[in-house]
Amino acid sequence: MLIPEFYKDNLKPIISFEIFPPKTDRGMENLQIVIPELISLKPDFMTVTYGALGSTQERTLEIASRIKNQYNMETACHLTCVGASRTELDHIIKRIYEANIRNIVALRGDPPQGYGKFVPPHDGLSRAHELVKHIRQFEKKEGLEKFGIAVAGYPEKHLEAESMEKDIANLKSKIEAGADVIITQLFFENKFFFNFINKVREAGINVPIIPGLMPVLSVRQIQHITSMCGSSIPPRLQSELNLAVDDDDKAQEIGVRQCISQAKDLIAHGVKGIHFYVLNKTTHIRQIMDAIRS
Repeated sequence: MLIPEFYKDNLKPIISFEIFPPKTDRGMENLQIVIPELISLKPDFMTVTYGALGSTQERTLEIASRIKNQYNMETACHLTCVGASRTELDHIIKRIYEANIRNIVALRGDPPQGYGKFVPPHDGLSRAHELVKHIRQFEKKEGLEKFGIAVAGYPEKHLEAESMEKDIANLKSKIEAGADVIITQLFFENKFFFNFINKVREAGINVPIIPGLMPVLSVRQIQHITSMCGSSIPPRLQSELNLAVDDDDKAQEIGVRQCISQAKDLIAHGVKGIHFYVLNKTTHIRQIMDAIRS
């Protein structure tokens, strides 16, 4: 099933989980335990990221293939422009297809740590809309069934964008290139998502827009992530987290409560789905799923 089909006339919010491939064998062994636990929570589909320069690309495909072919759950592989020529991208897309995966999350990708500004690889691509277009062209050239393609949206603007208007214009170019669904960057105040929706619709973009939520699991973790992506932490939440700097259990309790509140409010406002960045853990997302389904 293609990602956009989940959001056609759905009577309940579509729930999706995002996981990442660990860098170590031990981490992979642990993930094999985590995956069936996540699947037992009955998300509608899952997505699998990969690291800078495709450093975990093999594991991304291995994990996504297992979710799809062993557990019979729809999954999407992330694909970025980082570190891959057009020919290499063709090879990766073909392997995704051969693994019986029909969904891709197409991203430009962040430059590896220490590289500073994004530099396209030799004979590679430099923007997400180019990647979407490349996937669509490859489908036609190879006579493949169509992929479902999701792309990223930024409720608080991409860090590198000069303005929200230019960021939305860039988003529109991804849709015009053939993307089907927008999944947003994490945010901690729903007003950013609602304002984003209004601006995107005013720009003539009509595909499903799915909010991405990430529960706080530790103060250090969320400080690191928000410093990289530019998402802001509201003062009330920051005040609570300041009291849990050295207490991850307390920080997780605060984060779960925050995420449940956000998710319930989004559902009350009629969102088509929620995409949870679950960080390869289950305890917190089980609490969140129990709360929103009750």
